[in-house]
Amino acid sequence: MLIGWNYVAYVDTSLVATGHLDKAAIFNVEGTSVWAASPGFIVSPEEIKEVVDSYADKGDPKKVQSSGFYIAGQRYVTIKAEDRSLYGKKGKEGVVVVKTHQAILVAHYPETTQPGTAANTVEQLADYLVSVGY
Repeated sequence: MLIGWNYVAYVDTSLVATGHLDKAAIFNVEGTSVWAASPGFIVSPEEIKEVVDSYADKGDPKKVQSSGFYIAGQRYVTIKAEDRSLYGKKGKEGVVVVKTHQAILVAHYPETTQPGTAANTVEQLADYLVSVGY
């Protein structure tokens, strides 16, 4: 496992410092432990469980596609739900959630960021983590 402070650096440097995202968190893949999070970005155990359950849902369409999902107390309409990625939107802001082998990245983007730009930022970090076995 990577040392805990590295996850804080990933949140701060690889996600938030890009300017494309304003808040982020990294959980273990089971969603039972927060490895790092932006100050004040609190994803409840129920919310992350819903995310984990959406990855396990093999239905077509997935339940989360019709019900949406909550992150940090806000409801998002699902715009993408795949085996690795879950994207949600609320007005012009949104969230990008990406699963790697050992982690779940959860990131929020403000209305000043294009959804594709936010998604690329999170997906690139996920690709890197997968490439190094995480």
